[in-house]
Amino acid sequence: MNATVPGTAPAAVPTSHPVPDAVAYLAGHWSLDRTLIDLDTGSHGWFHGTAAFRPAADETHVLHTEDGELSWNGTVNRAGRTLRMLPGPDGTAAVMFADGRPFHHLDLRTGHWTARHPCGRDLYNGTYTVVSPDEWHLQWRTTGPAKNQELRSVYRRQ
Repeated sequence: MNATVPGTAPAAVPTSHPVPDAVAYLAGHWSLDRTLIDLDTGSHGWFHGTAAFRPAADETHVLHTEDGELSWNGTVNRAGRTLRMLPGPDGTAAVMFADGRPFHHLDLRTGHWTARHPCGRDLYNGTYTVVSPDEWHLQWRTTGPAKNQELRSVYRRQ
């Protein structure tokens, strides 16, 4: 995966692939590679692992779980997260944190989506791009007093 590092050109933007139903498209297991960059300090790291999208026990929503290894400044630790997705009747979804708090809306019908999430005084701007039936990219750019970072993720169907 390419990451923007000071003094280098940004990664090329992939062509988008329309998806009529976001939750149906995401269902299953994915490999996940993520590059993390702190733009203030130049520190960088990576996350390598898996992502799974599966129905929750009550079948009202889908669980998005990530699990893998995070390397940051030479230290490697186990890391993961869980999000919830509530499918909409039109193929879109509401993405929520594990505790049910709203995160952002998701609409992949054009194959491309921009999400925004205010978190305290920081702002998360996410860009989803579906590259093919078996690959999608997610880039988060976070700005504010607490964070100035970029995360670039590539998901590939297993």
